[in-house]
Amino acid sequence: MVMEYQERVNAFYESQLRAWPLLGYNHAKLEDVRLRTIQFGDFTMRVQFNPARITSSAAKVDPVSVKHRKCFLCAENRPPQQKSLKFGNAYEILCNPFPIFREHLTIARTVHTPQVIGTEVTWLLELSRALPGLVVFYNGPDCGASAPDHMHFQAGSRGILPIEEELPVLVKRYGKPVAESPGFTAVAMDDGLRRMILLESDVKERIKDAFIPIDDFTKQLREGGESMLNILAYYSDRWQIFVFPRDRHRPRQFFEKGEKNILLSPAAVDLGGLLITPLEKDFNQISGDDIRDIFAQVSMREDRFGALLDHLVSAWSHKK
Repeated sequence: MVMEYQERVNAFYESQLRAWPLLGYNHAKLEDVRLRTIQFGDFTMRVQFNPARITSSAAKVDPVSVKHRKCFLCAENRPPQQKSLKFGNAYEILCNPFPIFREHLTIARTVHTPQVIGTEVTWLLELSRALPGLVVFYNGPDCGASAPDHMHFQAGSRGILPIEEELPVLVKRYGKPVAESPGFTAVAMDDGLRRMILLESDVKERIKDAFIPIDDFTKQLREGGESMLNILAYYSDRWQIFVFPRDRHRPRQFFEKGEKNILLSPAAVDLGGLLITPLEKDFNQISGDDIRDIFAQVSMREDRFGALLDHLVSAWSHKK
C-alpha cells in the first residue's frame, strides 16, 4: 500500500514535468548544478550552486512583507499548470518549481493556516511512511520556511543529503544516548557544527509523544512564539527523525555588504549537509571556517541544548 502511494507520487511528478514548462526547465537545469565537498573530519558538507533558489534563499519573511504578498501555496494563487495530489483529508502534494532534488515536493495544508508544527508532527510521520523513497522535512516559520503563513512540509529524493549516509559514523563518534526503551531510542549529537536530536522508533505514537516536550521547551524560549526547529524525517522499517533546535534565523553574513556577504540562510536541507548557494561567488569562496561560524550563529547554543536534554530526560522518564 505504501509503495503504491509512492508510485502515484512519482507518476504525478513525471506528468507535471511534461505539463509545466517552469518545472521542466528548472528540473533540467539540475543537470548543470555544481557541487563542492568540504570535509569536516568524520563527515562532509556539500555545497550546491543553484541559481534558481535565489527567490527562496533571499525571501522576505518578515510579517509586513508576508502580509502584503499573496500566499503562493493557496490554491487560488497558484499558476494554472501547478496541479495537486491529495494526501489524506488535510494536505495536498505539489511539485516545487525551483527544485533542489531530482524529485522535490511541497506538501501544503489545504487551508491557509500558519506554519506551526505542534500536532502536525503526526502528518509528518504519516507522510514519511507513505513516501519511503523521499526525505520529508519541516522548516519553522523563523528558520527557513519561505511561506511562514501557510502550513507545509517539503520532500526530496533520498540519498542526496550527506547526513543519511554518514549517520552511523555520527552516532558512533558524537552520539550521547538520551533515552532507550523497547521500540524507542533518542540520541543527542553535537558534531562541532550542528546540535541535533535523533528519534528512532517503529511506533508512531512513541515518536509523537517524544516530540511534545521538545516542542514545548523550544516554544518557551520564544515566549509564546513558534518553535525554532528544522526537522528531517526518514522512514524504512522505522522512523528516523532528526530535530535541529535553533537560536537564530539568519547569520550575520547574510546581512553584510560587499565581499563579506554570504547569501546562505540555513534550513533543514543545509543542516542535513547540503548547503544551497544561489550566488556563484558564495559557491566558489565559502570555506569550512565560514560554515562553522554560520552554523554556530544559527544553531541552539550549547548551554540551552544541555538544558533541553535535561528537560527531555525528565519528561521522558515520567512517560515510562
